Amino acid sequence: MYTPPFFKQDRAASLKLADERGFGTFCAWDGTRPIASQLPFYVSYAADGTPQVAFHVARHNPLVKLGDGSTSWLLAINGPDAYVSPDWYVSPDQVPTWLYQSVHLTGPVRVLSDAELSVQIDTLSAKFEDWLLPKKPWTSAKMTAGRFETMKRAIVGLVMTVEEVEGSFKLNQHKSEADFAAVVIALDNGDADAKAISRLMRQTRPQIFADQAVADDTNKLERSAT
Repeated sequence: MYTPPFFKQDRAASLKLADERGFGTFCAWDGTRPIASQLPFYVSYAADGTPQVAFHVARHNPLVKLGDGSTSWLLAINGPDAYVSPDWYVSPDQVPTWLYQSVHLTGPVRVLSDAELSVQIDTLSAKFEDWLLPKKPWTSAKMTAGRFETMKRAIVGLVMTVEEVEGSFKLNQHKSEADFAAVVIALDNGDADAKAISRLMRQTRPQIFADQAVADDTNKLERSAT
């Protein structure tokens, strides 16, 4: 992943985004062309601390043949993203750009055993069912044994041993405080992704907005006193 120094993220922050997102594009080279699928996953850690990414695919997915334990795969995970207009900056002569969060995980992938696949299915579903609380979580135990086994035969469980972690969080870190704040305010009026980027930018340089909040409170007090 090409990442300018301003936007480079450390290993912990990158893995945190990957785990929170839980959905990405898995890609591998079959010797002729790249093969890719968009899939949910969860992150776990081996006894030695090595990150692992567990997921499954349809049995007839061509990626299955590349889960040989040695072929290197790429998993690309994207967070929120938003367009930035040059008109939003305080400084002149700016250009359009795009702000985003992106993480790439790379490593070999192997096929899971049947027992490992059962655990993977339950762990993966539990991860996303937790997002729906207080709904009572779905579990595979709700299925009849025969039906569950039939469904399992239609998929193949896989796990990536993560050898490389790369993260790029482009949040205008290289801009002046005035330009940074102006873009944050503009993004506050955008769609859900734009608002998410705005929140991340505020977290990146909180002092800018802490000072603004104090100034706003002071102005309110002065107006109420008159």
